[in-house]
Amino acid sequence: MSGAPAFADIDWRGRSVRIEYARIAAERADAPLLVFLHEGLGSLAMWKDFPARLCAALGTRGLVYSRPGYGRSTPRAADERWLPDFMLRQADEVLPALLRSLGVDEAPWLFGHSDGGTIALLHACGHPVAGVMALAPHVLVEPKCVDGIARARQAYENTDLRSKLGRYHDDVDSAFWGWNRIWLDPAFRDWTIEQEISAITCPLLVVQGLDDEYATLEQVHAIARRVPQARIVEFAHCGHSPHVDQPDALIDICRRFLAGHAGGARAAPAQPAQRRVAPG
Repeated sequence: MSGAPAFADIDWRGRSVRIEYARIAAERADAPLLVFLHEGLGSLAMWKDFPARLCAALGTRGLVYSRPGYGRSTPRAADERWLPDFMLRQADEVLPALLRSLGVDEAPWLFGHSDGGTIALLHACGHPVAGVMALAPHVLVEPKCVDGIARARQAYENTDLRSKLGRYHDDVDSAFWGWNRIWLDPAFRDWTIEQEISAITCPLLVVQGLDDEYATLEQVHAIARRVPQARIVEFAHCGHSPHVDQPDALIDICRRFLAGHAGGARAAPAQPAQRRVAPG
């Protein structure tokens, strides 16, 4: 990345929030901008070197940031409980405010993982974007996901998971409990964005691991039903994090996808493309 992480201040719902961010290859002034949106327990640092590798392969600039409550961004208040629309708020409020604060006036590409993939989809429903690449996004709540998050809670309370996550967050309890409590809240069980994503008109690549411990293929099938131009790629020998389990195959897929939509064209292809990739 281009130097050490920096910080931007945004106004979010009447309070000042500090956002940790880093730029990649800012010197490529004429290159497309790729904005990275991390998973539900992620942060800028947890991406490690993958954003730099992907931007180098694609020839893009990059913007990586930690959402409020994560990394070195402003932590979640101890008594703050997220509501079922927490990802929509990130898509419609936090991300636009950050882009304005940083002077981004172009339609960026979005690259999101898990909750970040969902936020990317939601942002694309109502904001200008050149395209979206989403890894294991959620568009509905499945029992498999709830069970996986319940197991994560047990691990956080009974194993060294808390200390491991603490390497990536100034306030690890802020990051973990904000995410865990809302996903396990009974009020969240009926959450879905299947109707909302019908508004997506930009190019869309969705990558799903066949061994995902948090989701079934119904997530990507639901996207394919609602977004006909979506390209769905299923990776064998891959869990919830394709950028960790199959980074080289993922980079190649993303490179070819971006090349096929040079200039950020918003038009859908004539025929939806769905393929299965079995790396290794």
